[in-house]
Amino acid sequence: MSTSTTSTTSTISTMSTKTPATPAETKLDTRADTRVDTRADTRADTHPVRVWDLPTRVFHWLLALAVVGLVVTGHVGGNALVWHMRLGLLVLTLLSFRVLWGLVGGRWSRFTSFVRWPVALLRYLRGQARDSDFFEVGHNPLGGLSVLAMIGLLALQVATGLVADDEIATTGPLNKFVSTATGLAATSWHKDVGQWILVALVGLHVAAIAFYRWRGTDLVRPMLTGDKHLPAGVPPSADSWQTRLLALLLLAFCAAGALWIAWLGA
Repeated sequence: MSTSTTSTTSTISTMSTKTPATPAETKLDTRADTRVDTRADTRADTHPVRVWDLPTRVFHWLLALAVVGLVVTGHVGGNALVWHMRLGLLVLTLLSFRVLWGLVGGRWSRFTSFVRWPVALLRYLRGQARDSDFFEVGHNPLGGLSVLAMIGLLALQVATGLVADDEIATTGPLNKFVSTATGLAATSWHKDVGQWILVALVGLHVAAIAFYRWRGTDLVRPMLTGDKHLPAGVPPSADSWQTRLLALLLLAFCAAGALWIAWLGA
C-alpha cells in the first residue's frame, strides 16, 4: 500500500508539473518575445548619422541665448536697452546667416529638406510616410513650419526694432528713415503683440521638445552632438572643415551687414 500510494502521488505530481500552458499564456509569451526581439533588431539596424552640422548647432544655441537676452533686457529697460539693441543686431546677423545656410548648408539644414509641399504634410499627418520622405531625420513637416514661423517672426521683430522709437531715449538705427507714425506703429507691435507672439512660439517649441521626449525621442542631444541613431541608407549632412570655413565666411558677411545698419543710425 505504501509503495502504491507513493507511485500514485508521484504520477499526480508529474502530471501537475507537465500541465500545458493555456492559449492566453502562450499568446502573452509570444508577444513578450516579439517585443524584445523587435527592440533588439531596431537597435542593431541603426548607427550614428550626422544630421546637424556644427554651424547649424552654433546658430541654434546662439539664437536661443540671444532671444532670452532680448526678452530680459526689453523688460528691464533703462540702460539695459543698449544691450537690447546689440542683441537685436546679433539676431539680425544670425537670421541672415540661417537664410543663406538654408540654401548652401548641410543636407538636413537646407530648406529643401524640411519645407514640404502640402501633399507631403498630409502624408505625415496621416502616418503614410514613404521611405524617401525621411520625415524623422531632420525637422519633420510640422517642425519645418515652426522653424519658418520662428524665423519670420524674429525677422519682423528685428525689422520693427530697427525703426522703433520709445519716445524716451532709445531709437532704432533706421528710425530716421521712416515717418513718426511708422516708427510709433512699429514700436507698438514690437513691444506688445510681437513680443507675446514670440513668447508663445518659444513656449510651444519647448513644449514640443518635452512632448517628443515623453514619447521617447530626444531632440536636444542631436542638437548638441550633431548625430542621430538612424537606419542604414540615411544620407548624412556634410560637416567638414571646408563647410565650416564657408559658414564662417558667410557669418562674417552677415555681421558686416548688421554693423553697416548700425552705422547708418550713428
